[in-house]
Amino acid sequence: QVQLVESGGGLVQTGGSLRLSCAASGSFVTVNTMAWYRQAPGKQRELVAGITRGGSTNYADAVKGRFTISRDNAKNTVYLQMNSLELEDTAVYYCNANVVIGVASYKYWGQGTQVTVSS
Repeated sequence: QVQLVESGGGLVQTGGSLRLSCAASGSFVTVNTMAWYRQAPGKQRELVAGITRGGSTNYADAVKGRFTISRDNAKNTVYLQMNSLELEDTAVYYCNANVVIGVASYKYWGQGTQVTVSS
């Protein structure tokens, strides 16, 4: 069984910062691409940022220059540093990981962590 446990969400004022963490645990060979998604009320879940095991990253246009995704492969953990937060960043943030078990790859989701930005 693989679990993704997220932490770091909370309430912050506009212009503030938060750092999210997501750790993968369980029985698996390795963790490949990891990513953060978010879902605001009444909207579809959208990709925020992704990072390969080798460190290549991609970002949604809305967060470029403000958010930074990183990972620690030894800890199977991905981070999302969020700076200059805006009201529009309010959402539930979900961690996603492609986990290799045996010879197959499976996609797992975390339980979500709430990020609320207030004025």
